[in-house]
Amino acid sequence: MRTRTFGRTGWQVGELGVGMWGVAGWTGTDPEEAGRALQLAVDLGCTFFDTAWAYGDGASERLLGELVRANPDHPLVVATKLPPRNRQWPSRRGDLLEDTFPPDHIREYAERSLANLGLDTIDLLQFHTWEDDWAGDERWQRAVAALRDEGLIRAVGVSINRWEPWNALRTLETGLVDAVQVIYNVFDQAPEDELLPACRERDVAVIARVPFDEGSLTGVLTHDTTWPEGDWRATYFVPENLHATVDRVEALRPLVPEGMTIAELALRFVLSSPDVATVIPGMRRERNVRANAGAAEAGRLPDELLGALRGHRWDREPTEWSQ
Repeated sequence: MRTRTFGRTGWQVGELGVGMWGVAGWTGTDPEEAGRALQLAVDLGCTFFDTAWAYGDGASERLLGELVRANPDHPLVVATKLPPRNRQWPSRRGDLLEDTFPPDHIREYAERSLANLGLDTIDLLQFHTWEDDWAGDERWQRAVAALRDEGLIRAVGVSINRWEPWNALRTLETGLVDAVQVIYNVFDQAPEDELLPACRERDVAVIARVPFDEGSLTGVLTHDTTWPEGDWRATYFVPENLHATVDRVEALRPLVPEGMTIAELALRFVLSSPDVATVIPGMRRERNVRANAGAAEAGRLPDELLGALRGHRWDREPTEWSQ
């Protein structure tokens, strides 16, 4: 697998990473199958693994710790996220730092994540929600600086709320953030406007999440798709969103070259950007790992096709169901 430089950290990471929400937070996951998929990802060259305390209240972190210990000859980059104290995803305008990430909370959950992982150091500690109004607040700055000075973390990142790529631009100016995680895919191209150039200028790593638009860009959803009770996707793909999304996917199908799937097209679109350090699809099954690794190996899409995909940009505004 090709590697890319993870911003100013200098780490070399596989351009295909792994998002680990699905292995602990979605219905229909077979733990043994998920474990085999994670190991296959390592075997095929994935080195960047992204989890969070919120994924199963530490369950996903524990799985990642086991994976790291099972692969001592494969240096894996461990990224996790601090949950907001108020447990509100996403953050809202006007939320206060003392209600979301006060210093004692940052310290507490960094230590909880370390315990779940069973590691001495977290490579990348990220804030799971973010408001750019917090950028200049010295409380979070001092808290993460202390964790870094003590060797408990190596780098700091923010995970940007859905459809708000502008909501970390002032934070980048502090020079304290080493990575940003943002939704970026065929539909969600807005990060290209300001965020990606700002990251390029400051040598901040970009982690592209949701490359398949929560599954729609795999081409398997229909207007009648449903999910089991308790599955997060059932609250996201409400009829208003599901129907509009399926229509957008169907409009995209004529552009898919012969012999290529929509999923491959979607993943290669993201990896065609040199500003992306790694992309982190969820991969709970071995067949998904093999397919995504094959798509990454196929490389950048042709310029003509990339140009045509620009016409499928879909600028959306956060709403009560977008989470």
